[in-house]
Amino acid sequence: MDENKIAILTDSCSDIPRNLLERFHIYEMALTINYKDISYRDRIDITPEEVYENLQNEIPHTSLPTIGEMHKVIEKIIADGYSKIIIPVISSGLSGTFKAIEMVCKEFNNIKTKVIDTKNIALGSGFLSIYAAQLVEENLSFEEIVKKVENKIENSNIYYSLQTLHYLVKGGRLGRVEGMIGSVLQIKPIISCDKEGIYYTVEKVRGRKQSINKLIEIVQDKIKDKKNYYLAICHGYAQEEANKVREIMQPYIDKATIYMEGQISPALGVHTGPGLIGIGCFNLED
Repeated sequence: MDENKIAILTDSCSDIPRNLLERFHIYEMALTINYKDISYRDRIDITPEEVYENLQNEIPHTSLPTIGEMHKVIEKIIADGYSKIIIPVISSGLSGTFKAIEMVCKEFNNIKTKVIDTKNIALGSGFLSIYAAQLVEENLSFEEIVKKVENKIENSNIYYSLQTLHYLVKGGRLGRVEGMIGSVLQIKPIISCDKEGIYYTVEKVRGRKQSINKLIEIVQDKIKDKKNYYLAICHGYAQEEANKVREIMQPYIDKATIYMEGQISPALGVHTGPGLIGIGCFNLED
């Protein structure tokens, strides 16, 4: 075992695309999607499309990666020769994953671990794992990487426009988002995570098109003067609209240090429903 070999581990709700997981050698543990008669591992046994297409029949519930899954991935990391693991995971305000993996890590005395609560979700969380992996490539120490990642938590943001709040309400994930915002008036809130990692309303906008335009405006404003940032566009069963967002954001995509796109994980899609558009940005300059 290499005493300075550091692994990065995250969860499937951090939404890191497969090509970047492989490029940066990031390990991943899958959350679970539970239907009445069967359970699936997020992105492994079930696709986002399958979840959305079945929502009319049954809205499943989600649960943490199983204890067995957590043990298995840590054992794999040890077998691969690593001596330390940095584990950025989705917000403890939205999932019990943080506390669960912390408890499991205490059972391993032969490897040093640090679990980081990103206070965020999807690529807002995933950005921090990618950043940590880049710092590993720069040969920084375990302590230096942990400190840098924790100091950058507030620099990572993702904003969503939802077609409906129905699924957030059903799943009990509404956080500080007003659940009964005038559906008759077609009010579409822009949602993000606050400093405690809880969903909140950033803006209230009337109409779908205006909501997506506001989403674009918010992110453009955050990165317009930046030269070193990650950028992401994600969607939930809304590829056509995501393509239009990408066209508008292309000048910012061209300047991004890392750009990624794709459909959000099935475990997130359960709680947001079809029609989500999200844009995330991570400022590396401050």
